[in-house]
Amino acid sequence: MTDTLNTTNAAQAFNSRRFRKRLPTPGKPRPSLLANTWVLLSVIVVLVPLLYLISISFMTQGQIASGILVPTDPAFSNWSNAWDSAIPRGVLNSLMAAFGGAILTLLLALPGAWAIARHRTGGKALSGLILSPWLLPPIVAIIPLLTLLRILGLTNTLEGLTLVYALINVPVAIWLLDGFIRRIPVEIEEAGRIDGANEGQLLLRVVTPMLAPALIAVGVIAAILNYNEFLFATFLTQSQESQTVPVLLAGMLSERVQDFGRIAASSLIAVIPIFTVAVLLQRYLIEGLTTGAVK
Repeated sequence: MTDTLNTTNAAQAFNSRRFRKRLPTPGKPRPSLLANTWVLLSVIVVLVPLLYLISISFMTQGQIASGILVPTDPAFSNWSNAWDSAIPRGVLNSLMAAFGGAILTLLLALPGAWAIARHRTGGKALSGLILSPWLLPPIVAIIPLLTLLRILGLTNTLEGLTLVYALINVPVAIWLLDGFIRRIPVEIEEAGRIDGANEGQLLLRVVTPMLAPALIAVGVIAAILNYNEFLFATFLTQSQESQTVPVLLAGMLSERVQDFGRIAASSLIAVIPIFTVAVLLQRYLIEGLTTGAVK
């Protein structure tokens, strides 16, 4: 009898262990073949053009014309020619205008977003009215901006372009920061008022530190938009001392004899700085964009 009970208990324990192995582990979703395939295709779509651009940057004109994918004899001169051109200066101009404009955008947008979110300034329609000009074709603002910069004496200057970048991204920055501010508990601000903080101190010492990830995320987005902007930079800057890298690259494409190897190397030189910044700030970008997504 005892042997029979032991045998039964052993069988039940074995079946229980086998059943537990079949159950999915809590908190670890099973990998989906469709999801993995989609991610792989997305990576291929993103990386293949970039890899081919790298390959072209080491090709001569004859190799590019022959249609080969990988250069047999790398032409390192493309990189030296690109580095000796105006491209490095253009990259520096782009970085200065992009991040300078992003900082000014945040300084202008944060008080506006806080006033709209907490004090209901302008009612429900103001946030939509602020965003509506950003949705218009940028070309309609060229003449007013040229007139404004001429009055300020900032035509054909990097400072004028930075100011334009700061102004054009204020609407989208207010729209993004409005959602982040509404996620901050009102009780925290009320506690600050009870402690004697005025509105300025409340914004600087209470709200701004809590919005640090969101400010970094919005700042990076604004900087990337500024760095890649082409239309305003084309019309508002004429000399190489103030032109940004998209304008210089477009000028290389408009040459009568186009050196595609040098253009590819110049494009990669332009991509590396902003790509590095995005990778280094990726954690803050994700943290800022997902703040408050899970209650």
